[in-house]
Amino acid sequence: MAAKRYLMNAGRTTKQGQQINIGKDSPEYLALTTTIFMNADDMKEAGITSGVNVRVVSDNGEAIFLCKEGKIPAGIIFVAYGPPTCKLMGQTTDGTGMPTSKGWEVEVEPIV
Repeated sequence: MAAKRYLMNAGRTTKQGQQINIGKDSPEYLALTTTIFMNADDMKEAGITSGVNVRVVSDNGEAIFLCKEGKIPAGIIFVAYGPPTCKLMGQTTDGTGMPTSKGWEVEVEPIV
């Protein structure tokens, strides 16, 4: 049976925007861009508890994130833009110059 897939959305956040001015190597920036937020029911169904590391796999690559419970609709995952999201995005821009960053399908699995 195939793993359940979720729709991942990457976006800018106020904190992430502030931290980018401090530097992408700062611990604060790295913490913001390596944390995903999931719906509590989705986490429970996937056997994920808040505060554990998870592997997120798309058709284009994979990355490791800290997973936290968030006020997110079921079936959706949110993460602030950063180096790990680049590993998951494809290279297709559809002429916009920016890879698709909303609504790409991913699988999420706890790292044991």
